[in-house]
Amino acid sequence: MKVDVLAIAAHPDDIEMTCAGTILSLSEQGKTIAGVDLTRGELGTRGTPEIRLQESAEGARIMNLVARENMGFRDGFFRNDEEHQMALIPIIRHYQPEIILTNTVDDRHPDHGRAAQLVIDACFYAGLRQIKTVGKDGQPQEAFRPTYIYHFIQDRSLKPDFVVDVTPYWHQKLAAIQAYKSQFFNPDSDEPQSYISGEPFMKFLEARTREHGHMIGVEFGEGFISRRMLGVKDLFQLI
Repeated sequence: MKVDVLAIAAHPDDIEMTCAGTILSLSEQGKTIAGVDLTRGELGTRGTPEIRLQESAEGARIMNLVARENMGFRDGFFRNDEEHQMALIPIIRHYQPEIILTNTVDDRHPDHGRAAQLVIDACFYAGLRQIKTVGKDGQPQEAFRPTYIYHFIQDRSLKPDFVVDVTPYWHQKLAAIQAYKSQFFNPDSDEPQSYISGEPFMKFLEARTREHGHMIGVEFGEGFISRRMLGVKDLFQLI
């Protein structure tokens, strides 16, 4: 199942918070996007893995993902090692995306940095033909390496290398985030408060998206970091 873009994140809801607007924009352009959550978020203060799986399915529906998978890695304890790389390589070879969107190497949650490096290394090794993997159909997979890896900005205030205008998709992005009723601000919830469950955090998410939009002269934007130099063919296509 080849897609144009594959979003890979440490936890369910990471994708929604960081790049849902970009995904919606790409979908409207006719691109196909799939999502992969590395863990079930079982160490989260609120909700359960089962609830978060249901919420991630609703988030996927709102973002128009053509598929969403969960690797079931241990939340908080997965590692960037051979075992986890060899689990992720078949997923990359299965979807064969030109672009990968993933966590940033530097962020508040330790899982985010580990996820970023795991994805970087798995993408490289996925392109080596001497690493043998088998697909979901039981057949040997061909080597494949994505062309681009872009890191979405989440908690820390990092300088993006480029910003995507997501102004037309802000309300859909917000709806995708709010699909996680167990995690984010919900006045009807009686669960313990967490870092992301208060109303101020929702205001922070809006402020971050407005800040990135302001950088390029639009209302809402999503910023990304690239480890490789970016080039353009047409200066008139820049915002």
